[in-house]
Amino acid sequence: MAANNRRMSGKKGAQVGSGGQRRRGLEGKGPTPPAEMRKGHAKQRAAQAKARRAQGRTTQRRGGRSASELVVGRNPVVEALREGVPASTLYVQQFIDNDERVREALQLAAERGGINLMEAPRPELDRMTNGLNHQGLVLQVPPYEYAHPEDLVAAAHDEGQDPLIVALDGVTDPRNLGVVVRSVSAFGGHGVLVPERRAAGMTAGAWKTSAGTAARTPVARATNLTRALEAYKKAGVVVVGLAADGEAELGDLEALDGPVVIVVGSEGKGLSRLVGETCDVRVRIPMPGGAESLNAGVAAGIVLYEAARRRS
Repeated sequence: MAANNRRMSGKKGAQVGSGGQRRRGLEGKGPTPPAEMRKGHAKQRAAQAKARRAQGRTTQRRGGRSASELVVGRNPVVEALREGVPASTLYVQQFIDNDERVREALQLAAERGGINLMEAPRPELDRMTNGLNHQGLVLQVPPYEYAHPEDLVAAAHDEGQDPLIVALDGVTDPRNLGVVVRSVSAFGGHGVLVPERRAAGMTAGAWKTSAGTAARTPVARATNLTRALEAYKKAGVVVVGLAADGEAELGDLEALDGPVVIVVGSEGKGLSRLVGETCDVRVRIPMPGGAESLNAGVAAGIVLYEAARRRS
């Protein structure tokens, strides 16, 4: 009997208490999933790569964001708050001498709302500002949300208007950018286009110079200005470059009646070679006084006025 039990214990097959594991193992697993859903399959890797590329295009479509910025010092902080420069946090030094500018900064921040008030020791403010003379007041400006170049054309079409855009080529002074933004707003333009590199961005200085118009006039940023201008041309927008030796004179330029982007170069160098070659026409502003060139903000304002006059 003992020998028989030993033979039975070595017998293969379902055992008592198996819980039906063998039966479930024989059941079907359903239809085979598509190749794109199979882990490690070549088609799945291709689909994932396509999704990553699409996500990258979406990020670029938004135009990107600038870095946050600090406004340092009592007068600059008060002026920034007066001009409506966007701000997220006002840092105030502990035990600060409470003069008129400090009181005004605190009052303006409180009246605007949405600005955090933070008290910090002097060493912390020194560290934040890399040792600059902050005088106990530091204002943090949040990153600027740039538009995409296509958004400027789309905004004009949404309003049933021909696009009127200003592009800046090699303009590095934020105050010039602020002046251009203000002029575009004053003369009914649809936005400003700036390159991503080696160009002025929407800093606190640009916001101040725009006198608040930056809140309603979009600024777009292009990774490559030449390619952005070529895309405008394909969309039916005429690209007009300002140049002292331009072949056309401003008063004779009929292109200002329709969809147009006005390209303004730096005061010293003017338009870069590639941008100049991309322009459909280069136009000059008559200057009887004999000046060799105009400030970028002034030049843009003159052309925008002429465009607005023709469109009225």
